[in-house]
Amino acid sequence: MKTIEIDDDLYHYIASQTQQIGESASEILRRLLLPQNGTVIPAQSETVSVTAPAQASQVQDQKVFDILSKQDLQAELSVVGRFLIILSALARAHKAQFAKVLDIKGRNRVYFGRKEADLLEAGSSTNPKPIPNSEFWVITNSNTTRKKMMLTEAALKLGYSQEEAELIRDFL
Repeated sequence: MKTIEIDDDLYHYIASQTQQIGESASEILRRLLLPQNGTVIPAQSETVSVTAPAQASQVQDQKVFDILSKQDLQAELSVVGRFLIILSALARAHKAQFAKVLDIKGRNRVYFGRKEADLLEAGSSTNPKPIPNSEFWVITNSNTTRKKMMLTEAALKLGYSQEEAELIRDFL
């Protein structure tokens, strides 16, 4: 097996083409680039145009399961890292609706914000981190149980069933 380096935006596009949990990047590329019989397409000398990634209307209809890669989650050793990956996938799948997570709060704490300052004002030692590929921030110093609760509530607010929300929670 060979290793190639690709830009982050290309990686995220490939990951967004995932059709089932656990599908590897090789499987995705094979499906996207090779014809049904699996033979390699010979190189062409003429310029080939590439269509743009999914339009906004298609992205809104995605589920987080279409974006999350089990391999990415397994490669991330820290709970905070996996937490941010899952939130990033939710934000990409539900770009227009993701602001609903701003309503998720604790008794004395704000969990999500649009700016780091929003979370710093809400309490001491919140350790806010940006949610990758989004305009949102989240506190990260809560325990794993609280992070799981935040993921469950976020999934429910974004329209997932209780069973789907629990699956998302269990990715952590």
